[in-house]
Amino acid sequence: MSLQVEKMEKNMAKLTIEVSAEELDKAMQNAYLKARGKISIPGFRKGKAPRKMIEQMYGKGIFLEDAANALIPEHYSKALEECDLEIVSQPEIDVTQAEPGKAFIFTAEVAVKPEVTLGEYKGVEVPKSETEVTDEDIDAEIKKEQEKNSRTVTVEDRGAENGDITTIDFEGFVDGVAFEGGKGTDYPLTLGSGSFIPGFEDQLVGAKAGDHVEVNVTFPEEYQAAELAGKAAVFQCDVKKVETKELPELDDDFAQDVSEFDTLAEYREDVKKKLTEKKEKEARAAKENAAVDKAIENAEMEIPDAMLNTQVRQMMNDFASRMQSQGLTMEQYFQFTGMTAEKMQEEMKPQALKRIQTRLVLEKIAETENIEVSEDEVNEEISKMAEMYKMEADKLKELLGDRELEQMKKDMAVQKAVTLVADEAKEA
Repeated sequence: MSLQVEKMEKNMAKLTIEVSAEELDKAMQNAYLKARGKISIPGFRKGKAPRKMIEQMYGKGIFLEDAANALIPEHYSKALEECDLEIVSQPEIDVTQAEPGKAFIFTAEVAVKPEVTLGEYKGVEVPKSETEVTDEDIDAEIKKEQEKNSRTVTVEDRGAENGDITTIDFEGFVDGVAFEGGKGTDYPLTLGSGSFIPGFEDQLVGAKAGDHVEVNVTFPEEYQAAELAGKAAVFQCDVKKVETKELPELDDDFAQDVSEFDTLAEYREDVKKKLTEKKEKEARAAKENAAVDKAIENAEMEIPDAMLNTQVRQMMNDFASRMQSQGLTMEQYFQFTGMTAEKMQEEMKPQALKRIQTRLVLEKIAETENIEVSEDEVNEEISKMAEMYKMEADKLKELLGDRELEQMKKDMAVQKAVTLVADEAKEA
């Protein structure tokens, strides 16, 4: 195999890979051996026809495509090992010569890792985040715990109010005709939740169990079902039940029920401590993000489209995996949301670009600052992971392999770069 590397504009490169005629013929022979059992030639038992006879009947190129499909990945991988480029995209392959008896030649256009010119990254100015915990913050957190420990009671002596849970049967009509998806039975609707069309819940305020309410609404212009968008509708609703949440008293008994503390005062103090820790973590994360954003803003780099498209594809694949873990295919997701693959990819591009820029800048900072990760630090990280996965650290390290361990080192160096940039940042 011979390789020529041509550097192009915008951090692109073209690899021209030439495979000898002998190797091409060998690949075609392998293709013949795999395919001959499926080819029938008059006068020969199936699978016994000679290669030359098949090529005479179907043309010399009959095994060429399969041979090319075998040669391209093999020799592209070899080319990657041979060249000194750091390639950051999937290749765009173009076969330029494929004839029996001649060398097999193909090109691979790839994106090369862009060079980053750092600007100011130490001492950048970032907004100061508030970490003080107020009494209102504590009250709101305790209110959540109250809600969790509330009980539901039936309301009989008054009409429904915002915050109450109504159980309703309903059916919707547009121009006097019932529409698909507009009917529900024993539906639990919390008034004031905003989960129904604007104006729907307001018209149930004051209703009691047993009441029939005619609700008049207009679907929003941007409604997901295009056939209903902007149209006036009437919902015939039967209120079957009205319930409200009864909150427990905020006293020492409540504190004992929801925590390890004996008094409400002690419980409040613990809530304050936890909220403070949470706000400090959030403030640190905000400072890190703001400092890195400034470092990116001050840096210069040219991101090739192929690199961006590769990142978008990776994000799409990750999203598809998450959907699959929830029992949804991408086709179903697109059907439910009205989204398309093209639109989704376009919407992902800004985030993909930000991810690429962040990684490139932080890697350059780590290189500039000579940030290194020791073996002890790697082993400590592996121990944390092993504890999380309930495995032995040595076993996990063995499973990870050299490539994964090297990637872990790079990731840890990048995180150290984040810490450096944030520590040096000035809050204003």
